[in-house]
Amino acid sequence: MFRSFAVVVGGVPSPRELPISPRRSCRVGEPGPQRTSALLALLAFFVATPSALRAADTADMPLAIHADTLHTATGAPIRDGLVLVGRDGKIAYAGPAKDMMYTADHRVVRAKVVTPGLIDARATVGLSGLLNQPHDQDMLERSAAVQPELRALDAYNAQDPLVAWVRGFGVTTVNTGHAPGTLISGQTMIVKTLGRETEADVVNPAAMTAVSLGTNALNRTDGPGGAAGAGPPRPPGTRAKAVAMLRAELIKAQEYARKREAKDESKHPARDLKLETLGRALDGKQPLLVTAQKQLDILAALRLAKEFNLRIVLDGCADAHLVLDEIKASGFPVILHPTMARANEDTENLAMDTAKKLRDAGIPFALQSGYESYVPKTRVVLFEAAVAAGKGLGFDTALASVTIEAAKILGIADRTGSLEKGKDADLALYDGDPFEYATHCTGTVIDGRLFDGEKSPSTP
Repeated sequence: MFRSFAVVVGGVPSPRELPISPRRSCRVGEPGPQRTSALLALLAFFVATPSALRAADTADMPLAIHADTLHTATGAPIRDGLVLVGRDGKIAYAGPAKDMMYTADHRVVRAKVVTPGLIDARATVGLSGLLNQPHDQDMLERSAAVQPELRALDAYNAQDPLVAWVRGFGVTTVNTGHAPGTLISGQTMIVKTLGRETEADVVNPAAMTAVSLGTNALNRTDGPGGAAGAGPPRPPGTRAKAVAMLRAELIKAQEYARKREAKDESKHPARDLKLETLGRALDGKQPLLVTAQKQLDILAALRLAKEFNLRIVLDGCADAHLVLDEIKASGFPVILHPTMARANEDTENLAMDTAKKLRDAGIPFALQSGYESYVPKTRVVLFEAAVAAGKGLGFDTALASVTIEAAKILGIADRTGSLEKGKDADLALYDGDPFEYATHCTGTVIDGRLFDGEKSPSTP
């Protein structure tokens, strides 16, 4: 007869159908002649077969992931948990191991702690590259103040080493794109950190349009040519000018949309990518991601949203604790600044316990890595959540802020953010409490594909 089982070589198990004699039984641990010869033959196969071919052989294997503690983001932690992943890359089961059996063709992986794959709700990874050189820094175009038509999709490098680097900490999904730094810097996209091709990894190619209010939007030194002293500064130079410019662009977009709807096509205006993008904000299809740190800039964003009936997501919000009532009344969520961000200028009032204050006020929020101008060009949202957990947020809420709550804000909770049957198999595996400094990510699963973490996952 034939029996299917998994053998691990180099951390990657591969199933083979091997003859097992029914005529001689062996005690546990005793190899037996038939089993010994079969294992020797299998070992010879692995020695002779290129690693790339072996990886291809096992890429579509179903997974059985055992966890000493399983956090599903849907309820209490599960001791001795199990997640089964089908060949389609979807979760087939997530719950107690004792309640489910699985077939011998599964690749078995064990970890002390398993969580949903982490979601970075605001990043520039893939546009701000590892080398920090002009050729891999595409997160900010400074030639004009208003450029909503710029697509992250056209600049994202799925194979930049930073994408794989954040994946190694359990980050499976990022909302990445153009950084704060101009009034409207461009669009963001939601993408899995698979590291293949952009089109293959993308979840939403046009997720949000990035707007900045406050110092990030202002240009107080550069002349028309971009050099200091080359003439009068390009607008906006003040907060009032920035808001007025944004309001004017939204009015233009309203008028453009009205004209494009005219029955007489001869009266349609020529296509305008800028106004079309803002039109998607006006009709609610593509929310504005408004970076606003100071309380007056947060309030300005809320006024604009009310005036134009906009759907917005507040970004940064260093002064959130000063305007909690206004934010809550608006109903808009917050993607809070990185917990360990540096306090200066507009972020002078940021604090590590602001996440706790948002939670206590009942305001939905997620955490982010944000944009960093220095090497390695990105923070790790796992660490930001860990510090927030220690500053009063607690483990469960901190984990939710980089999993299910982030997914809800980004509009992808139907696919990811929690471990539930039918959702994308996005998981993070750890050798201890993920928010402890000494813990390592031992593996990351994205759409059912297992990647190494900081060190290889243990397998039976």
